[in-house]
Amino acid sequence: MTQFLPINKEDMSERGWDRLDFVLVSGDAYVDHPSFGAAVIGRVLENRGYKVGIIAQPSWQSAKDFKSLGKPRLGFLVTAGNIDSMVNHYTVAKKKRKDDLYSPGGKGGYRPDRASIVYSQRIKEAYGSVPIILGGIEASLRRFAHYDYWSDKVRRSVLLDAKADLLVYGMAERQIIEIAEALESGIPIEEITFIKGTVYKTKDKDRPYQPQFLPSYDEILESKKTYAQSFMVQYNNMDAITGKPLVEPYRDFYVVQNPPYQPLQQSELDQIYSLRYMRTYHPSYEKEGGVPAIKEVKYSLISNRGCFGSCNFCALNFHQGRVVQSRSHQSILAEAEQMVWEPDFKGYIHDVGGPTANFRHRACKKQEKHGVCADKQCLFPEPCKQLKVDHRDYLNLLRKLRELPNVKKVFVRSGLRYDYLMHDQNDEFFNELCEHHISGQLKVAPEHISPAVLEKMGKPQKHVYERFVKKYHQVNEKLGLKQFLVPYLMSSHPGSTLNDAIELAEYLRDLGYMPEQVQDFYPTPGTLSTCMYYTELDPRTMERVYVPKSPHEKAMQRALIQYRKPQNYNLVHEALTKAGRTDLIGFDKKSLIRPRKDVGPQKPGKYGKPGKPDNRKSRHNKAKNKRKNRNKR
Repeated sequence: MTQFLPINKEDMSERGWDRLDFVLVSGDAYVDHPSFGAAVIGRVLENRGYKVGIIAQPSWQSAKDFKSLGKPRLGFLVTAGNIDSMVNHYTVAKKKRKDDLYSPGGKGGYRPDRASIVYSQRIKEAYGSVPIILGGIEASLRRFAHYDYWSDKVRRSVLLDAKADLLVYGMAERQIIEIAEALESGIPIEEITFIKGTVYKTKDKDRPYQPQFLPSYDEILESKKTYAQSFMVQYNNMDAITGKPLVEPYRDFYVVQNPPYQPLQQSELDQIYSLRYMRTYHPSYEKEGGVPAIKEVKYSLISNRGCFGSCNFCALNFHQGRVVQSRSHQSILAEAEQMVWEPDFKGYIHDVGGPTANFRHRACKKQEKHGVCADKQCLFPEPCKQLKVDHRDYLNLLRKLRELPNVKKVFVRSGLRYDYLMHDQNDEFFNELCEHHISGQLKVAPEHISPAVLEKMGKPQKHVYERFVKKYHQVNEKLGLKQFLVPYLMSSHPGSTLNDAIELAEYLRDLGYMPEQVQDFYPTPGTLSTCMYYTELDPRTMERVYVPKSPHEKAMQRALIQYRKPQNYNLVHEALTKAGRTDLIGFDKKSLIRPRKDVGPQKPGKYGKPGKPDNRKSRHNKAKNKRKNRNKR
């Protein structure tokens, strides 16, 4: 019988367990679904015969909750959750978020800032020398010294700040089994320095075999150029075939990253998704309304991992890597066949994908023997001649899913790569995508249209997107469908000047489109774009990069993308004046806004954001005109 992992001593007693092998501490509420990393690691260990319990979102003000399952025999596993705790807590304007989709009832406040560090400290308080292994996205992207946007400084490796014993980076299923087996065999945690995909600390610089030394922490604190150089060494060592051990020196320790683990074979990936998940949140959350994060993934299917798209603002290269791994059709169909008979299933599979939905295989044959290229990208600035562009496997999978009983529609929503789609000479997938797999609108991510900004983003040039838009409308017209495109756009990315933001505003004006949402660039650890943001250098070339950093300029760039909104008028007016583009202030069709006299003064808002228009003068004039008209009558 499938059960949730134990969350208290009563659950342990029901299983006849006096002591656990591992206690998994998570910053997320406990959702036993393969989209949640803590559930996957717990089930993988359980499948190998280990006794695992979970402490989800413990109170961190004391060590009490961390003792609730007792001291584990082998160690504590710590994750901040599916999202970095700082990103989870703060907007790009560094304002505290009120909600948290990974918490009961969607409410914030259930986890601390820098959860990996805080949880580890409390475990040390509770049990002293028990082994602590860090994992998850927060630890993975902070494994070396990194720029921290929220404190605006370079922080040490999270392994040192947390005083943990070992860190697992990337997708950790293989690593966690090897660690468990090493601990089971009696190897002390400080001697487990040989597992790929892990980071350890040592005082012996000769411990790693044939490593590449990075600049020391003190050196990168002193020089942004040195920081950028160190980042590129890390960036180019994320392949399992070509990656070398990397060593970052500190005053008291050396932080050593072993090379990445080989990508999982399809059979291994299939096994992970076939484990005994409950596929929902723990019933203890029911009285609080459940956990909202399950809604989008409960009736979705993960078909792949990894991404060779390599957008510079994305951390996937540092976490899942550029090698695409995919599940078999049989595995995905087996999960779908289980899902479609659930009582709440309404006939709609919400998504079939992964980081990029339409990637189902490695970018090229060469990657199997030689690894990914360190000196060039698969799709940027132009697609590599070796790139394999083929949607047939993905299309066949979608066709099989459409034929399942109880299935009305199968949607594709997770990051369709439109430039890859445009390079496919066979239109079969494009046609069926529009006919069967779009729910009235398709979301794609051109992000910007300025050539200078797109180059810094690692995104294709504007003409590729325009060709896609034209073809999308042609296909839908041929099918007799009225379906829309929703482009994701990003403001204030490194390289974006006011003139670049104005260029994007003019493009939107010509399209007659104003986006409802705009994403400000968010500098998170582990991305090439964040390195640009901090250093104001392109680490690939060491050339200077313009970076909009002040909250006011960021507000202006964002307002330009939504220039029609009345509350953005003053910011748009200021930006156009500052950039010398007052030709866009007027009454003709090329103007973005009208002259100032048509809009009342604006009260200033907080954090450089616009306030609400002050219409007192306008109301006074209206009342005055009414009185005049009455007198005439």
